[in-house]
Amino acid sequence: MNVQILEKTQDMLRFILEDVDASFANALRRVMIAEVPTLAIEDVIIIENTSALYDELFAHRLGLIPLKTDLESFVLPQDCGCGGTNCPRCSVTLTLVKEAKEIDNQGDSVIVYSGDLVSQDPEVVPVNDLIPIVKLAKGQRTELEAIAQLGKGKAHAKWQPVATCSYKYIPIIDLNTQECTVCGDCVESCPKSILRIEEDRLIIQNMLDCILCKLCEDTCDFNAIKVRWDNRIFAFSLESTGALSPEKIVKKAVEILQGKAESFKEEIELIQEGEKSEIYRSN
Repeated sequence: MNVQILEKTQDMLRFILEDVDASFANALRRVMIAEVPTLAIEDVIIIENTSALYDELFAHRLGLIPLKTDLESFVLPQDCGCGGTNCPRCSVTLTLVKEAKEIDNQGDSVIVYSGDLVSQDPEVVPVNDLIPIVKLAKGQRTELEAIAQLGKGKAHAKWQPVATCSYKYIPIIDLNTQECTVCGDCVESCPKSILRIEEDRLIIQNMLDCILCKLCEDTCDFNAIKVRWDNRIFAFSLESTGALSPEKIVKKAVEILQGKAESFKEEIELIQEGEKSEIYRSN
Protein backbone atom coordinates (compact mmCIF):
# COMPACT_ATOMS: atom_id res chain seq x y z
CA MET A 1 0.00 0.00 0.00
CA ASN A 2 1.33 3.43 -0.95
CA VAL A 3 0.01 6.87 0.00
CA GLN A 4 0.77 10.08 -1.86
CA ILE A 5 -0.39 13.45 -0.49
CA LEU A 6 -1.77 15.71 -3.21
CA GLU A 7 -2.99 18.68 -1.19
CA LYS A 8 -3.29 19.50 2.49
CA THR A 9 -4.77 22.49 4.28
CA GLN A 10 -6.02 23.04 7.81
CA ASP A 11 -9.38 21.38 7.13
CA MET A 12 -8.92 19.56 3.81
CA LEU A 13 -6.83 16.65 2.61
CA ARG A 14 -6.47 15.03 -0.81
CA PHE A 15 -4.33 11.94 -1.26
CA ILE A 16 -3.82 8.95 -3.54
CA LEU A 17 -4.09 5.43 -2.12
CA GLU A 18 -2.41 2.71 -4.21
CA ASP A 19 -2.36 -1.09 -4.25
CA VAL A 20 -5.74 -1.61 -2.56
CA ASP A 21 -9.13 -2.71 -3.88
CA ALA A 22 -12.49 -0.95 -3.79
CA SER A 23 -13.65 -2.86 -0.69
CA PHE A 24 -10.74 -1.54 1.38
CA ALA A 25 -11.13 2.00 0.04
CA ASN A 26 -14.83 2.01 0.90
CA ALA A 27 -14.20 0.51 4.34
CA LEU A 28 -11.72 3.31 5.07
CA ARG A 29 -14.22 5.92 3.90
CA ARG A 30 -17.02 4.49 6.05
CA VAL A 31 -14.83 4.32 9.15
CA MET A 32 -13.77 7.96 8.70
CA ILE A 33 -17.41 9.00 8.48
CA ALA A 34 -19.03 6.77 11.07
CA GLU A 35 -16.50 5.48 13.60
CA VAL A 36 -13.83 8.09 14.30
CA PRO A 37 -15.12 9.69 17.55
CA THR A 38 -15.45 13.41 18.21
CA LEU A 39 -16.91 15.59 20.95
CA ALA A 40 -20.41 17.01 20.57
CA ILE A 41 -23.03 18.36 22.93
CA GLU A 42 -25.28 15.51 24.03
CA ASP A 43 -27.25 16.83 27.03
CA VAL A 44 -28.58 20.36 27.53
CA ILE A 45 -29.98 21.67 30.80
CA ILE A 46 -32.17 24.69 30.05
CA ILE A 47 -32.28 27.00 33.07
CA GLU A 48 -34.03 29.86 31.30
CA ASN A 49 -35.03 30.43 27.70
CA THR A 50 -37.36 33.29 26.81
CA SER A 51 -36.24 33.42 23.17
CA ALA A 52 -38.55 32.61 20.27
CA LEU A 53 -36.77 29.28 19.76
CA TYR A 54 -38.23 26.18 21.41
CA ASP A 55 -35.99 24.40 23.92
CA GLU A 56 -35.77 21.29 21.69
CA LEU A 57 -34.64 23.28 18.66
CA PHE A 58 -32.21 25.23 20.80
CA ALA A 59 -30.63 22.00 22.07
CA HIS A 60 -30.52 20.57 18.55
CA ARG A 61 -28.60 23.58 17.24
CA LEU A 62 -26.14 23.34 20.10
CA GLY A 63 -25.53 19.67 19.33
CA LEU A 64 -24.59 20.44 15.74
CA ILE A 65 -21.83 22.91 16.69
CA PRO A 66 -18.49 21.15 16.03
CA LEU A 67 -16.14 21.16 19.00
CA LYS A 68 -12.37 20.85 18.98
CA THR A 69 -11.57 17.33 20.13
CA ASP A 70 -8.62 15.79 21.96
CA LEU A 71 -8.88 12.01 21.62
CA GLU A 72 -6.00 11.51 24.06
CA SER A 73 -7.75 13.24 26.96
CA PHE A 74 -11.26 11.80 26.68
CA VAL A 75 -12.86 8.39 26.36
CA LEU A 76 -16.25 7.22 25.19
CA PRO A 77 -18.86 7.25 28.00
CA GLN A 78 -19.38 3.47 27.70
CA ASP A 79 -15.64 2.94 28.20
CA CYS A 80 -15.32 5.25 31.20
CA GLY A 81 -14.99 3.95 34.73
CA CYS A 82 -17.73 6.29 35.92
CA GLY A 83 -20.31 4.36 33.94
CA GLY A 84 -21.18 7.36 31.81
CA THR A 85 -22.18 9.68 34.66
CA ASN A 86 -20.40 12.65 33.07
CA CYS A 87 -17.08 12.71 34.87
CA PRO A 88 -14.21 14.93 33.59
CA ARG A 89 -12.72 11.91 31.82
CA CYS A 90 -15.70 11.42 29.50
CA SER A 91 -17.48 14.79 29.39
CA VAL A 92 -17.04 18.56 29.30
CA THR A 93 -19.53 21.14 30.53
CA LEU A 94 -20.15 24.35 28.60
CA THR A 95 -22.30 27.20 29.88
CA LEU A 96 -24.20 29.88 28.04
CA VAL A 97 -25.65 33.03 29.60
CA LYS A 98 -26.90 35.79 27.32
CA GLU A 99 -29.42 38.57 27.77
CA ALA A 100 -30.59 41.29 25.40
CA LYS A 101 -30.76 44.24 27.76
CA GLU A 102 -30.30 46.92 25.13
CA ILE A 103 -30.65 46.89 21.35
CA ASP A 104 -28.19 49.00 19.35
CA ASN A 105 -28.97 51.00 16.25
CA GLN A 106 -27.72 48.25 13.97
CA GLY A 107 -30.75 46.01 14.44
CA ASP A 108 -33.69 44.96 16.55
CA SER A 109 -32.14 41.85 18.08
CA VAL A 110 -29.00 40.39 19.66
CA ILE A 111 -27.51 37.29 18.04
CA VAL A 112 -26.18 34.53 20.27
CA TYR A 113 -23.11 32.94 18.68
CA SER A 114 -21.17 29.75 19.34
CA GLY A 115 -18.39 31.92 20.77
CA ASP A 116 -20.70 32.80 23.67
CA LEU A 117 -20.36 29.23 24.96
CA VAL A 118 -17.92 29.07 27.90
CA SER A 119 -16.17 25.73 28.31
CA GLN A 120 -14.73 24.37 31.54
CA ASP A 121 -11.91 22.96 29.41
CA PRO A 122 -10.06 25.66 27.42
CA GLU A 123 -9.08 23.05 24.82
CA VAL A 124 -12.68 22.05 24.09
CA VAL A 125 -14.29 25.02 22.35
CA PRO A 126 -16.35 25.54 19.18
CA VAL A 127 -14.23 25.36 16.04
CA ASN A 128 -15.77 28.66 14.93
CA ASP A 129 -16.96 31.43 17.23
CA LEU A 130 -19.32 32.95 14.66
CA ILE A 131 -21.89 30.16 14.26
CA PRO A 132 -25.28 31.82 14.95
CA ILE A 133 -27.53 29.98 17.39
CA VAL A 134 -30.51 32.22 18.18
CA LYS A 135 -31.68 35.82 18.09
CA LEU A 136 -32.79 37.55 21.27
CA ALA A 137 -35.21 40.44 21.23
CA LYS A 138 -34.98 43.14 23.87
CA GLY A 139 -35.65 41.69 27.31
CA GLN A 140 -35.17 38.07 26.24
CA ARG A 141 -32.65 35.88 28.02
CA THR A 142 -31.13 32.43 27.79
CA GLU A 143 -29.16 30.49 30.39
CA LEU A 144 -28.15 26.85 30.09
CA GLU A 145 -25.58 24.15 30.71
CA ALA A 146 -24.48 21.86 27.88
CA ILE A 147 -22.62 18.59 28.39
CA ALA A 148 -20.38 17.40 25.56
CA GLN A 149 -19.37 13.75 25.18
CA LEU A 150 -17.41 11.64 22.74
CA GLY A 151 -19.53 9.79 20.23
CA LYS A 152 -19.48 8.22 16.78
CA GLY A 153 -21.14 9.28 13.56
CA LYS A 154 -22.98 5.97 13.25
CA ALA A 155 -25.02 7.01 16.31
CA HIS A 156 -25.69 10.61 15.16
CA ALA A 157 -24.38 12.86 12.41
CA LYS A 158 -23.29 15.50 14.95
CA TRP A 159 -20.35 13.22 15.84
CA GLN A 160 -19.11 12.86 12.26
CA PRO A 161 -15.57 14.29 12.02
CA VAL A 162 -15.86 14.97 8.29
CA ALA A 163 -18.10 17.31 6.34
CA THR A 164 -17.36 15.39 3.13
CA CYS A 165 -15.39 12.23 2.44
CA SER A 166 -15.21 10.59 -0.96
CA TYR A 167 -12.95 8.64 -3.26
CA LYS A 168 -12.81 7.80 -6.95
CA TYR A 169 -10.76 5.71 -9.32
CA ILE A 170 -7.73 7.37 -10.85
CA PRO A 171 -8.76 8.25 -14.43
CA ILE A 172 -6.68 7.28 -17.44
CA ILE A 173 -7.30 9.03 -20.77
CA ASP A 174 -5.86 7.37 -23.88
CA LEU A 175 -5.53 9.62 -26.92
CA ASN A 176 -4.95 8.28 -30.43
CA THR A 177 -3.23 11.19 -32.16
CA GLN A 178 -3.39 9.47 -35.54
CA GLU A 179 -7.17 9.31 -35.48
CA CYS A 180 -7.76 12.67 -33.80
CA THR A 181 -8.82 15.47 -36.18
CA VAL A 182 -8.64 18.16 -33.47
CA CYS A 183 -12.25 19.07 -34.17
CA GLY A 184 -12.79 20.30 -30.59
CA ASP A 185 -16.06 18.42 -29.94
CA CYS A 186 -14.56 16.56 -26.98
CA VAL A 187 -13.23 19.81 -25.52
CA GLU A 188 -16.69 21.39 -25.59
CA SER A 189 -18.37 18.32 -24.09
CA CYS A 190 -16.02 17.96 -21.10
CA PRO A 191 -17.70 19.43 -17.97
CA LYS A 192 -14.38 19.68 -16.09
CA SER A 193 -12.26 21.31 -18.84
CA ILE A 194 -9.80 18.42 -18.85
CA LEU A 195 -9.11 18.88 -22.55
CA ARG A 196 -7.91 21.86 -24.53
CA ILE A 197 -6.51 22.56 -27.99
CA GLU A 198 -3.08 24.13 -28.25
CA GLU A 199 -1.13 24.60 -31.48
CA ASP A 200 -3.42 22.22 -33.37
CA ARG A 201 -2.93 19.53 -30.77
CA LEU A 202 -5.31 18.08 -28.20
CA ILE A 203 -3.85 18.56 -24.73
CA ILE A 204 -4.89 16.65 -21.59
CA GLN A 205 -4.65 18.71 -18.39
CA ASN A 206 -5.67 18.27 -14.74
CA MET A 207 -6.22 14.54 -15.20
CA LEU A 208 -7.32 14.02 -11.58
CA ASP A 209 -10.27 16.38 -12.08
CA CYS A 210 -11.82 13.91 -14.54
CA ILE A 211 -15.12 12.48 -13.22
CA LEU A 212 -15.15 9.53 -15.64
CA CYS A 213 -18.36 10.68 -17.31
CA LYS A 214 -17.00 9.60 -20.74
CA LEU A 215 -18.77 12.44 -22.53
CA CYS A 216 -15.61 13.16 -24.49
CA GLU A 217 -15.46 9.53 -25.60
CA ASP A 218 -19.13 9.49 -26.60
CA THR A 219 -18.78 12.74 -28.52
CA CYS A 220 -15.79 11.65 -30.59
CA ASP A 221 -16.88 10.14 -33.94
CA PHE A 222 -13.38 8.86 -34.70
CA ASN A 223 -12.75 6.75 -31.57
CA ALA A 224 -9.67 8.85 -30.95
CA ILE A 225 -10.16 9.13 -27.20
CA LYS A 226 -10.81 6.46 -24.59
CA VAL A 227 -11.44 6.93 -20.87
CA ARG A 228 -10.64 4.16 -18.40
CA TRP A 229 -9.41 3.81 -14.84
CA ASP A 230 -7.08 1.82 -12.62
CA ASN A 231 -9.10 -0.21 -10.12
CA ARG A 232 -6.16 -0.45 -7.70
CA ILE A 233 -5.53 3.28 -7.28
CA PHE A 234 -7.94 5.72 -5.62
CA ALA A 235 -8.02 9.47 -5.13
CA PHE A 236 -9.42 10.38 -1.70
CA SER A 237 -10.79 13.78 -0.74
CA LEU A 238 -11.96 14.67 2.74
CA GLU A 239 -12.93 17.87 4.50
CA SER A 240 -12.87 18.03 8.28
CA THR A 241 -15.52 19.79 10.36
CA GLY A 242 -12.64 21.22 12.36
CA ALA A 243 -13.10 18.92 15.35
CA LEU A 244 -10.04 16.93 14.27
CA SER A 245 -7.35 17.62 11.72
CA PRO A 246 -7.73 15.70 8.43
CA GLU A 247 -4.54 13.72 8.96
CA LYS A 248 -5.68 12.75 12.48
CA ILE A 249 -8.97 11.49 11.04
CA VAL A 250 -7.18 9.28 8.53
CA LYS A 251 -4.70 7.90 11.08
CA LYS A 252 -7.45 7.14 13.60
CA ALA A 253 -9.57 5.49 10.91
CA VAL A 254 -6.65 3.24 9.95
CA GLU A 255 -6.16 2.28 13.61
CA ILE A 256 -9.85 1.42 13.97
CA LEU A 257 -9.85 -0.57 10.75
CA GLN A 258 -6.76 -2.48 11.83
CA GLY A 259 -8.39 -3.23 15.19
CA LYS A 260 -11.49 -4.58 13.43
CA ALA A 261 -9.34 -6.85 11.25
CA GLU A 262 -7.44 -8.20 14.26
CA SER A 263 -10.67 -8.79 16.17
CA PHE A 264 -12.16 -10.60 13.18
CA LYS A 265 -9.03 -12.76 12.90
CA GLU A 266 -9.27 -13.72 16.59
CA GLU A 267 -12.93 -14.67 16.21
CA ILE A 268 -12.11 -16.88 13.22
CA GLU A 269 -9.33 -18.60 15.18
CA LEU A 270 -11.71 -19.25 18.09
CA ILE A 271 -14.26 -20.77 15.72
CA GLN A 272 -11.59 -22.97 14.14
CA GLU A 273 -10.37 -24.10 17.57
CA GLY A 274 -13.95 -24.89 18.54
CA GLU A 275 -14.45 -26.96 15.41
CA LYS A 276 -11.24 -28.88 16.10
CA SER A 277 -12.33 -29.60 19.69
CA GLU A 278 -15.69 -30.84 18.43
CA ILE A 279 -13.94 -33.20 15.99
CA TYR A 280 -11.71 -34.56 18.77
CA ARG A 281 -14.74 -35.17 21.03
CA SER A 282 -16.64 -36.97 18.27
CA ASN A 283 -13.67 -39.25 17.62
